[in-house]
Amino acid sequence: MMRLMDATLAAGVRITNVAEWCRVNGVDRRTFYRHRARVRAEGSWQPRSRRPKSSPGLTPPEVTARIVRLRGELAPDSGADAIVAELRQIAARDGWERRGLRVPHRSTVNKVLKREGLVRPQPGKRPRSSYRRFAYARPRDCYQLDGTEVKLAGGRAAVVFDVLDDCTRLLAACLAADAETGAAAVAAIRAAAAGCGAPGIVLCDNGAAFTGGPRARGQAASAFSRAVAALGSRLIHSSPYHPQTCGKVERHHQTLKKWLATRPAPATLAGLQQLLDEYRHWYNTRRHHTAIRTTPRQAWDTAESHGGPGHLPRQDDATVHKLTVGSAGHVKLGQLRIHLRNDRAGQAVTAIRDHDRVTVYDTAGEPIGHIKLDHAKRYQGTLTPAA
Repeated sequence: MMRLMDATLAAGVRITNVAEWCRVNGVDRRTFYRHRARVRAEGSWQPRSRRPKSSPGLTPPEVTARIVRLRGELAPDSGADAIVAELRQIAARDGWERRGLRVPHRSTVNKVLKREGLVRPQPGKRPRSSYRRFAYARPRDCYQLDGTEVKLAGGRAAVVFDVLDDCTRLLAACLAADAETGAAAVAAIRAAAAGCGAPGIVLCDNGAAFTGGPRARGQAASAFSRAVAALGSRLIHSSPYHPQTCGKVERHHQTLKKWLATRPAPATLAGLQQLLDEYRHWYNTRRHHTAIRTTPRQAWDTAESHGGPGHLPRQDDATVHKLTVGSAGHVKLGQLRIHLRNDRAGQAVTAIRDHDRVTVYDTAGEPIGHIKLDHAKRYQGTLTPAA
């Protein structure tokens, strides 16, 4: 109807009874007279811009240009949080407050990056708010250790062992090795202990470098388990087929490899180690970590207390329980009862409860099994055995 009215007015059609025409065509008379006045003045009806005359909240062009520049300068670690952290330092150095400029929120930075075509939309990506945080409360409560493969110049494979503090994400050690061996794993945990102190717990997966192989069992199963015991720390292996247990160090591999991809591949293991030393300094002291809202070194240095051997680790949203299996093969977790096996009666076990998931370990740190809790009942049933 609006297009019909505009076309009728622009064509100069004579309308003798405006009220009747508006009634028949369902148009408000005030709208008719407003459109007719503009058509007579301009010759046709063209929609005008709805842009406000002023936008006090608009990001200044200078700040927008700085955001776009930092997107390239901080690559590959150039997300909104990293850009905001860098902008805070720039604002303090350049006196933005005196000039009426302020550091934008991360959502504003993301909008700028999207507007400039620097962010690829990912509508199906899982939102960060859906993740549950699992973290020890103090530095040195737990170190996560894992190895990842990288390529040297010419395609030769090498392995990097990362030792990451669970609480502060401090990279306690980053060691290059020819292969994922027990000797290299021992060297990595000893380097971490020498530089940052021994942890209360060492958490790693079930790789042969950490367990001694599929046939090895017990505290003396491997050189790595003996090295951890010599530090006074407890060795715990992650649940099989549950990589989220070592999720922090697993995610760290991605950051490391993105950083290495921006440098020429080294030809030797010594060259790789030199790069890793440079990376470790940058990661610990310069990189703003999204999860802890600061750099790992600052989080480590400002912590109220540090854990270590002899101190039962504390966790923000997970708990550690030292239990004894009862005569019927059960353990009690508060008011909840969980069945292990009758032949484990009298044995000491350790249970780690992460929200509704409980994983039970023996005294050697080997996983016995896991179970998902049902708070509607006291008896939870039998553990699902570790594969």
